[in-house]
Amino acid sequence: MSIGLIALLDDIAGLAKVAAASLDDVAAQAGRAGVKAAGVVIDDAAVTPRYVVGFAAERELPIVGRIALGSLRNKLLFLLPAALALGAFAPWAITPLLMLGGAYLSYEGSEKVYEALFPHRAHAHEAARDGAAGNAQALEDQKVSSAIKTDFILSAEIMAITLAALPEGSIWMKTAVLAVVAVGITVAVYGGVALIVKADDAGVAMAANGSRSAFGGLVRGVGRALVKGMPGFLKILAIVGTAAMIWVGGGILVHGLETYGLPQIGHAIHAAAAGAASAAGPLAGTVEWLVTAAGSGLVGLVVGAALIPVTSFVLAPAWNRVARLRTKTA
Repeated sequence: MSIGLIALLDDIAGLAKVAAASLDDVAAQAGRAGVKAAGVVIDDAAVTPRYVVGFAAERELPIVGRIALGSLRNKLLFLLPAALALGAFAPWAITPLLMLGGAYLSYEGSEKVYEALFPHRAHAHEAARDGAAGNAQALEDQKVSSAIKTDFILSAEIMAITLAALPEGSIWMKTAVLAVVAVGITVAVYGGVALIVKADDAGVAMAANGSRSAFGGLVRGVGRALVKGMPGFLKILAIVGTAAMIWVGGGILVHGLETYGLPQIGHAIHAAAAGAASAAGPLAGTVEWLVTAAGSGLVGLVVGAALIPVTSFVLAPAWNRVARLRTKTA
């Protein structure tokens, strides 16, 4: 073998080692950043299943798939380059944009609370906001669109947390880490959501197991438990998802106010959480988190409730007029 070929192979081996080290570094940084964003990821997983409740079983996975594709598009095509650009050229714009997102999440969650407390008024509000859905496909499109909008805000928070957790490095390394986090979190969240929404169908299949063995009996019992338990579980998850939107949205707003020199609300929440934690003994960490979430949720609920009439009487009519004009000119 010629000396030149041996040198070339050595160079290729060296490049392969560098590439492998870079991939390991990307994976490690993505893992650390993903852990920091875990709270928002859990909120995202809790929020999504409520968008498929009420649809026929055969439409559940297609709806989840449409939302997942929208989520991936949000992260890779819009949020990733936007995060890099804002971080490099306009870091001052990140906080107000996140606060707008927090206000939207607060509004979405508060709207669900309003719907539960005043269903008749909520239907009128939804009609004014969205217009009447003409058929099942239109209703599905509305739900998917709403889910993707909500996902956009949660994804923006995930990407911002990820970017903030990254050490200084090249833009290519940051791009690779953000892309890995975006794809990994989307697969994890919507894979989990798909399993949740189809668990009752799996339960039906398991309950129909005809084996006479002890294992077959166990499978049938688990299947029946899934069939009976999933409706209640989905309702609980819908409640958790609504609460998640409110407390995440409120938390974003509280943090934003602190950034702009208005820390009073944040300090009050922190003081209440610390006081409750000091009296909770071994449950101090859990109690502190619960009080902090409740305080953030109260802020989100107040802001969201204030935005409901603004949306009904100002934003929605203006948007509907724009939509009608676009339809006429199309």
